[in-house]
Amino acid sequence: MNRAATAAAVLAPLLAVTLTPTTASASSPYKGANTAAVQDDFNGDGYRDLAVGAPYAANGSVEEAGAVVVMYGSASSVSATRRTVITQATSGIPGAPEEWDAFGTTIASADLDRDGYADLLVGTPSEKVGDNELRGSVTVVWGGPSGLSDGATISPPAGYGDGRTYCGFGNSLATGDMNGDGAPEVSIGSRCEGASYTSPFTRTGKAASNYRDGRFGETRGVVMGDVNGDGRAERFWLPGPSDDDRRGSVYVDNGPSSPDYSANWPTELPYADGHAGQIGDINGDGYGDLVTGIAEDDSLANATGAAHRGGEIQVLYGSAQGITADQHPKVFYQDTAGVPGTAEDGDEFGQSLSVGDVNADGYADVLVGSPGEAIGTLQYAGTAVLLRGSAAGLTTTKAAGYTQNTAGVPGTAEAGDQFGAAVHLADLNKDGKAETIVGISTENSDGCLWTARGSASGPVLSGSVNLCGKSAGITVRNTVGYFGAALTSPHVAN
Repeated sequence: MNRAATAAAVLAPLLAVTLTPTTASASSPYKGANTAAVQDDFNGDGYRDLAVGAPYAANGSVEEAGAVVVMYGSASSVSATRRTVITQATSGIPGAPEEWDAFGTTIASADLDRDGYADLLVGTPSEKVGDNELRGSVTVVWGGPSGLSDGATISPPAGYGDGRTYCGFGNSLATGDMNGDGAPEVSIGSRCEGASYTSPFTRTGKAASNYRDGRFGETRGVVMGDVNGDGRAERFWLPGPSDDDRRGSVYVDNGPSSPDYSANWPTELPYADGHAGQIGDINGDGYGDLVTGIAEDDSLANATGAAHRGGEIQVLYGSAQGITADQHPKVFYQDTAGVPGTAEDGDEFGQSLSVGDVNADGYADVLVGSPGEAIGTLQYAGTAVLLRGSAAGLTTTKAAGYTQNTAGVPGTAEAGDQFGAAVHLADLNKDGKAETIVGISTENSDGCLWTARGSASGPVLSGSVNLCGKSAGITVRNTVGYFGAALTSPHVAN
């Protein structure tokens, strides 16, 4: 597997600047941590930061306790030397590292306490809580002028998961301002039911209000974003595959169900499917568009009626009326004309996805991870595919596929690397063009991350870099650390 000689050697082509201290600072809060441009700005300097989950990282002798590495953005993008490594053994972080907790399985961010700094949300759906195996937990780590420090537990609402086990609280995370007050709401999915929280949060982790939503049962995915242009986020619940819908239903939330269980019953989008998703303006009309991924095809589901062979993504376009129940999604998979690659059983196209503008043309693009893709005879080597936004919507024009055998991409494709386990598009250097970031979760013994800067023509492969988990500060014992298995863009966490 590709092995970086040293962190400095790996990062030199991207940085070409004097290295800076471990944590970054800002003289005053950047008052925009809930805007799209700086959603992940944990230290208030105006640059987005990059949070990377390594859920199988060891903590001392404790296997698979998990960790999250946050690398701070700058004009030179991110650096492994300007980082914070967070575990459940970090001072101020609640809980304790335990075997198989997998802290960092999911991550998200928003300014939950409205102090001008983005905060980090960490899902640990495998955590044992009391006597309840796999109950799951969610931790918030607070942003500030020196970066992230201290944290609190976000507790499930009263009555959550009563009588059920293995809930996996924190299996999916989403944030968005649903009432237009400038404070984000938080949505948390699980194998039991959904949970909703209204900001602002106190530093003890207590929300202004919360409620549980058991109308769907399992909520594999949850997505939040403004699809009707009113400045307020809509919420979409994605319960996941069911016996009568292997592709997974999609529901638009219409409000709390309490105290009347039938009140505000959600609107099903009968033609839409998805297990995970994200919202962005793909056609540049000012309305957010919903992109969902269904990586599980018939071969993986051991059933019929799942995704197209190899997996698929779907796109639903926003409007002044939002996304209505009569809209049919546009579907893309690897046998769609113009999509790089060939659809094969178990490719997992759509296992991860991200929406962002890589070339500053005003149209959001979509990066799709396919970690199960075979490269020749190399099973699970993985690939990532970039589809371009346009005035006509998502298109295969100028579509590109990337593997570790692509010229300019560091390393060599090898069986089991899972290139594309997580993907992310984010403007880390504030030049208006999103970097392309791909997790390679089982590269080496620790897992790695590929980053390419954006440009007017798209991702720049020359000088792109691989950064691996050990260089970023994680510890690995007998299990691969899975650095790069989670980013703040969604992936399907089973």
